[in-house]
Amino acid sequence: MTIDQLPTVSSCSATTCGYNHDGCHAPAITVAGAGAGCVTFLPLGIDGGLPKVVSHVGACQRTECVHNQSALCLADTVRISGQGTAHCETYEAA
Repeated sequence: MTIDQLPTVSSCSATTCGYNHDGCHAPAITVAGAGAGCVTFLPLGIDGGLPKVVSHVGACQRTECVHNQSALCLADTVRISGQGTAHCETYEAA
């Protein structure tokens, strides 16, 4: 699988994340932990990410998600939301 085949982050409403500048500017995110959290979340005060990027899901540790196969997300796109923390809204328990 190449990075172009990984699902893109179609939206992020985590306004307190340093990677969110009118969309996710992290090259790739990791989804893990309780509530399918975006563990790439970076608190404000640190300006993270690349100036222009289409962010992808690099890894998913939520093996019980219907979109997860071999720790890779196979969803077409994912949506991230949250205040103070970020969560994968595309997560769906198998």
